Amino acid sequence: MLINNLIMKTFLELVQSRQSDRAYLDKPVEQEKLDRVLEAARLAPSACNAQPWKIVVVTDQEKRLQVADATANKLLSMNHFTKQAPVQLVVLEENANFTSSVGGWATNKHYPHIDLGILAAHISLAAADEGLGSCIIGWCDEKKVQKALDIPKNKRVMLVILLGYSAQPLREKKRKTKVEIVSYDKY
Repeated sequence: MLINNLIMKTFLELVQSRQSDRAYLDKPVEQEKLDRVLEAARLAPSACNAQPWKIVVVTDQEKRLQVADATANKLLSMNHFTKQAPVQLVVLEENANFTSSVGGWATNKHYPHIDLGILAAHISLAAADEGLGSCIIGWCDEKKVQKALDIPKNKRVMLVILLGYSAQPLREKKRKTKVEIVSYDKY
């Protein structure tokens, strides 16, 4: 495994090297790398194997700029970097299968949202494994993205995941301690 010219030895090292990149080099992503990231996405687990997703890969310059504009907000100064990434993966929520839908109803959980989180994790870790940076964007003007990519109005745009070669150094992770997030046998 190659990450930023470092050979990775363990899964934990891969996780430690993954970050949300907000600056990208002007360098295209090789199709072979993109194909492996998409294969990792395809293999992501989901509740009752529903696979409630579709991914629209955006590499066309004009369409990328339209999607980037839909993810940015000048007033809030958000996501101004989205135009830099050479690849955008627009993640749509599809209908869950019957078993997942009934299970979600019985447990009062919307499993497709959990499944899409798992899919996004697979994509971002596979990208890191390929030496690519990524950033998962949840903020977007859904109607603008639908229009730019001819997505039917009844389909939900849930995420835009940026992929490209990072122009940022690896940052130190700021995370809660294990004691703050983990307990055994009781809350």
